[in-house]
Amino acid sequence: MPPTTPFTTISDDSHDRSRLDATNVLHPTVAIARHALESQYRKGKFNVPLIALPDDLPTQAGAFVTLASRPTEELRGCIGTLEPTRPTLCEEIAYNALAAAMCDPRFPPVRAEELDRLKIKVDVLLPPETVTNLAELDPRRYGIVVIQGTARGLLLPDLPEVNDVNTQLAIAMQKGGIQPHLPMTIKRFGVMRFAEP
Repeated sequence: MPPTTPFTTISDDSHDRSRLDATNVLHPTVAIARHALESQYRKGKFNVPLIALPDDLPTQAGAFVTLASRPTEELRGCIGTLEPTRPTLCEEIAYNALAAAMCDPRFPPVRAEELDRLKIKVDVLLPPETVTNLAELDPRRYGIVVIQGTARGLLLPDLPEVNDVNTQLAIAMQKGGIQPHLPMTIKRFGVMRFAEP
C-alpha cells in the first residue's frame, strides 16, 4: 500500500499549461513529478498532469521518486513502490513525488521555498526476479529487495555509497529488519533512471 498522503483535491483533467510548457525540456517522467509538486505546493491542488510518456516505458510500473537539495545533493525524500499500485505509471510517479516530499519519515516535509532548489530523480522499476546466487547481483546495475515473511528491505541500484554486493545486501537487510540467520528471498530489479540536470 502506498503511504497515506495529506493531498488536497485530485484532478486528472485540469492542469497548468504554462507550467507544462516550461517543463517540456525535462524527461516526461521528471516533468510529471515536478508538476505534481508544483501544483500541490504553489496552488494547493494536487493533480496528475496530462504528459505523454514515451513508448519504451510500461503503462504500469513501480516507481521511486528521489528529491535532493541543490547544491549539496542532500537527500530530502525518497518514496516509491516496487510494483504498480496505481492505474498508470503517470499516476504512480505523481503520487510518489508528493509522498517523497511530504511523507518520508526520515526527513521533515519539504517546504514550498525549497521547490526551486530541489533536484528530482525518477526510477521506473522493471519487474523483479528472484536470484539464487549472489553472483547474480550487481549493485551498479540492479536494485535489490530482500524478503523475510512480511518484512521487506529494498535498495535502489547505483548508489554512491554502495560499491559491492555485501554492502548492498547488508543495507537492504538492515532497512527491512531482516534476520541474517533465517530464510529469506532475494530479488533483483533493473531501473530506467531519469533526473533533472
